[in-house]
Amino acid sequence: MASAKIPVGAWQRMLSGRRLNLLEPSPLDIEIEDIAHGLARVARWNGQTKGSHAFSVAQHCMLVERLAIQLKPALKREDRLAALLHDAPEYVIGDLISPFKRAVGINYKALENRLQEAIHVRFGITPKVSDTLHKLIKRADTGAAYFEATQLAGFDVAEAKRFFGEPKGMAYKRLTPWEATEAQARFVKRFKELVAD
Repeated sequence: MASAKIPVGAWQRMLSGRRLNLLEPSPLDIEIEDIAHGLARVARWNGQTKGSHAFSVAQHCMLVERLAIQLKPALKREDRLAALLHDAPEYVIGDLISPFKRAVGINYKALENRLQEAIHVRFGITPKVSDTLHKLIKRADTGAAYFEATQLAGFDVAEAKRFFGEPKGMAYKRLTPWEATEAQARFVKRFKELVAD
């Protein structure tokens, strides 16, 4: 029996068996288990954080969703899901720090946006979120960066305020990096809670 033809292009084989074309991603090739597995193993801050485990993008995404709810308690289910999945493309393209993204010679943001839109379509979210929601998620993301910087990445408060601003309307007392399998399981659990809500 002949094997399925693999599309030409930059593609990634997932543990689920899916083959995701990174240049032309299809929502049909996206599975939440692959996203959770990848994000739980991608380190924020290039791994330069305190603790026995790296602070993963999966844990960061859960923090951003929680902070978005602090900022807007009546946030709709679809918008909470968009917050949880805001960095989902990083399950295949990794978490490049912002200064490096700007220095990369390709249109990295366009690649990231195509993946994000395919992920949104796969899980029933509007492909492009509204400006209002984008700003809310960005504010929660910046707040998360502040808490991660001061608690895990060695920044003092003054330095973190200079880079990220003061996280007004948000609070998080203690971040402890989870082991990868725990981050993966918690991410899938939260996703399922939001989908079932």
